[in-house]
Amino acid sequence: MSAFNAFKANVPVAWSPNLYITLVRGIPGTRRLHRRTLEALRLTKCNRTVMRWNTPTVRGMIQQVKRLVVVETEEMYNARKQKVANHRDLCPPLVVNHRPAPTTDSST
Repeated sequence: MSAFNAFKANVPVAWSPNLYITLVRGIPGTRRLHRRTLEALRLTKCNRTVMRWNTPTVRGMIQQVKRLVVVETEEMYNARKQKVANHRDLCPPLVVNHRPAPTTDSST
């Protein structure tokens, strides 16, 4: 089970005025119609997320490329971003200082 499917299983899906669409599979090798649909959704690279209004037109476009994208509601998107932020807080960045330590001369 992918991470996105596991995340979806934990959060109840509610209606949202905005949809967050993430391209999770590559564009090469797909049909021309699917590439044009992704271009219309402004999805050009993998793991990019766009926000679109929840309209019948957008839902139809998503239906066409559903095997290439993951759709999240606003609540699901914010929960995922919060989870990533919490994970980053647990692992602070490693800071390496390449300058030599100043020597203190106490003989004077």
